[in-house]
Amino acid sequence: MRRTGTTRRHALIATGAVAAAGVLGACTADGPAGPASAAATERAARAEAALRRRSAAASATLLARYDDVLTVHPGLTARLAPLRAAVAAHVTALAPPGASPAPSGPATPTAPAVPTAPEAPARAAAGAAAGTPAVPVGPAAGAAAGTPVVPVGTVPADAGVAVAELAAAVRRTADAHAAALLTAPPEYARLLASVAAAGAAHAYLLTSEGTPS
Repeated sequence: MRRTGTTRRHALIATGAVAAAGVLGACTADGPAGPASAAATERAARAEAALRRRSAAASATLLARYDDVLTVHPGLTARLAPLRAAVAAHVTALAPPGASPAPSGPATPTAPAVPTAPEAPARAAAGAAAGTPAVPVGPAAGAAAGTPVVPVGTVPADAGVAVAELAAAVRRTADAHAAALLTAPPEYARLLASVAAAGAAHAYLLTSEGTPS
């Protein structure tokens, strides 16, 4: 029952996102076509570029989470790789023109880093208490030179818990994109609506399928 409620909620979010994008497009099409001042045009361009950077960064953070999970649980590759590829495409599509494309696959880690983020010890302790210790994931470069290393995140050693946390991250990202489209230019709002709908579908797939043993 709980899963059904979650599915319905995100289905409504996705539907509302598409509807809102359509309304925004209609308002623009029906509005006056008078020439805008150069200053107003420049402000609009800067605002859209900033929104594109924020939206791409949100999906890039999610992409990094997929990579973390796949690094710790390579047995989930068949299940997660198609979803990860879609998120990588989202990062590229959402980014400002000329931005570097998202990596096509997770980077091969050299060595796990020791968590130094403030919340990492708490998360590790909580996972250990629950019987699902977290595995630190993050860049190891700079550690030998004394440079503080802040990992991308920690991944539970239990694959089922890792997938559940990933699904929650997917839902948060979809919600963020759905909220952002309300202030986006019509064309970009339609793109955000599409990405938000895809995220809702991904979250459903992650929570509805069983976890491989």
